[in-house]
Amino acid sequence: MKRSGIADLPLHGGRVPAWLAGRMERLGTGIVEAVVHHYGRGALLTRLSDPFWFQALGSVMGMDWHSSGITTSVMSALKRGLNPRAHELGLFVCGGRGRQSRRTPEELRALGDRLGLDGEALVRTSRLTARVDNNAVDDGFQIYLHSFVLTADGEWAVVQQGMNEGSGLARRYHWHSPTVRDFVSDPHAAIVGEPGGTIRNLVDGRARPAQEALLAIAREEPSRTPEVRRLEMPAHHDVRSRDVQERRLGAVLALAHERELRDFASFLLLEQLGPRTLQSLALVAEVVHGAPARFDDPARFSFAHGGKDGHPFPVPLKVYDESIGVLRRALDAATVGHSEKLDGFKRLDAFTRAIEQGRQPVADVNATIARERAISRSLGGRTVLDDRRAGPTRPVKGQLNLFPDPKV
Repeated sequence: MKRSGIADLPLHGGRVPAWLAGRMERLGTGIVEAVVHHYGRGALLTRLSDPFWFQALGSVMGMDWHSSGITTSVMSALKRGLNPRAHELGLFVCGGRGRQSRRTPEELRALGDRLGLDGEALVRTSRLTARVDNNAVDDGFQIYLHSFVLTADGEWAVVQQGMNEGSGLARRYHWHSPTVRDFVSDPHAAIVGEPGGTIRNLVDGRARPAQEALLAIAREEPSRTPEVRRLEMPAHHDVRSRDVQERRLGAVLALAHERELRDFASFLLLEQLGPRTLQSLALVAEVVHGAPARFDDPARFSFAHGGKDGHPFPVPLKVYDESIGVLRRALDAATVGHSEKLDGFKRLDAFTRAIEQGRQPVADVNATIARERAISRSLGGRTVLDDRRAGPTRPVKGQLNLFPDPKV
């Protein structure tokens, strides 16, 4: 995952309700802490710069698995959760959507002073990534969200998103400092999309004369950069069988629901857990420990905690809270030198892979969704539709308006 990439997502309006926003903050922060604990800060930035891993992270956190709102909600949750502990973790999240995005320069200058880094160089980097994606690459998407993640030793990743109202799509751009050599000559590992006519790219390495004379226009053919990690999410909101690698999901379901496998999985985590919580934790463990190729079906990770709009099923709040509790207890124990529980997540992920390779189970996606919906009430299942039926028409205090398009 050394390369950055892009993701095309349907524009999707709405709000993240307070009952989900707080849980996303706690679970997202815990996942980040676990990645840093096992693999280091640089590895976290590598993951954040991968569009597939990022989408899987948002899905396992209970956001809508395919929509544009996943970008804003995930980065907002990480900023709220990580910044109060920034000096402990060596991670700092700057920027955000709209007004928060415009505050990025002052946040980076302040961090530069506190960390002994060149704040003005960081500001220049932030502005260049935004201007390259917004202006130098004329693909019809206007940037409205810019998040800059910085480590204490100066490594950075940028996650930003643009909107194209005409096509009804958002496009997310991922940057990672080790992959950038020259901002004005091929700074992207690649930019790939469906052919849509001529695209102006004034930072193409072949466009040096254009930069100097402001005359020539660079063209880039998508087929020339086949190795880019590019994610295209479908327009349909429901999760369908073709969106999910059924053997991978089958291994998770077997682990959770077959008594012998479930008992061993609980033993690995050193917790007495029910089948539904094990299902969620197996997917959380994969987000922390899975290899890059494991995230090419991010919809599968929505089978951990559902989605706020009820797809593939309502968010099971009782399971969500237990998942957070198990992860939090493991992290707290690891901070005082007892890493057995946290290491259990790594063993759980390896056990799930062994089930997948050995038994090769295949999940029935439609039947799984039907079963989850049938038991949803007993698990505290909730969606934003429930809030609309029961609550006032105006926003509830504490809700976060994180989406660009209020029409949907």
